[in-house]
Amino acid sequence: MAGNRVRFLTASCAAVAALVLVAARPESAPAPASQPGLWKVYDDVLVHAKYVDLTHTITPAIPVWRGFHRSHFFPATNALTGKPYTYREDGFEATHYDLETDQLGTQLDPPAHWAPEFPAIDELPATYTLRPLAVISIASEVKRDPGYQMQVSDIGRWEQRHGRIPEGSVVFIRSDWSKRWPDPRLADETRFPGVTLEALKFLHEERHILMHGHEPLDTDDTANLEGEAWLMHHGYTQAEGVANLDQVPETGALVAIGYPKFKGGTGGYARYIAICPPDWKYGVTIGPQDAPLPRFARELHWDSKAGMRVR
Repeated sequence: MAGNRVRFLTASCAAVAALVLVAARPESAPAPASQPGLWKVYDDVLVHAKYVDLTHTITPAIPVWRGFHRSHFFPATNALTGKPYTYREDGFEATHYDLETDQLGTQLDPPAHWAPEFPAIDELPATYTLRPLAVISIASEVKRDPGYQMQVSDIGRWEQRHGRIPEGSVVFIRSDWSKRWPDPRLADETRFPGVTLEALKFLHEERHILMHGHEPLDTDDTANLEGEAWLMHHGYTQAEGVANLDQVPETGALVAIGYPKFKGGTGGYARYIAICPPDWKYGVTIGPQDAPLPRFARELHWDSKAGMRVR
């Protein structure tokens, strides 16, 4: 009899526990009358958008300004044994990066790159995260003259087609220079597409943009880099080494801006993502492939000749 009572109590407790678990499941919770705050913006707009990566991948072999050394990658080693961590023996691997400069690949230049009285990379405000994106193309001019520098008149023609550049926006200058990336000879060119000082002043002082960005690794090809000097010494940032601008609409997109927060950093390894309208012909959309991520047919492994991990 006692045994039956114990079994009954055990079964009852299990049933109660099951009911509690069912009641606690998220799907049993009442749905909100409307999505709170910005969740509705995500559900109505961002989840349907097309996402285009505007960022070069950092490798030891990418072009870098001739005044800097090249960077190197190594397998990270165990501090106690000096041996590299391996998937087989340790269950994980890690990488040691010798990055010779914070001016590498696709970048975000804070004004402290030239002017120490202005913010470093870690001092930029969180409001840099998401902005309207305008893309001004000078690609046809660059085909005729590889060293063409964007003029105020190019901005005027863009505005005649699309209207006034939004205040607080990011303006990226498309030149298609980055289509030759990662040819190391790019870093040695003295003639390359740029932006004139007059155009930079117009964008910042007349249109009050947040920042501009360009595909080459310098703002202009003047002997003293006059455009970059003016920007930095007036408290402005800029993007360099931007890619894939031929895959972004000239208007109607946003740009997401991300970068590591190095203390006192005078440059930033940045990632720029264009968020484009749902009907845009380029880009990827949010979906179930994002989590869990898909499995590759080939495993990641260290390639000594390449000096990095490859598949």
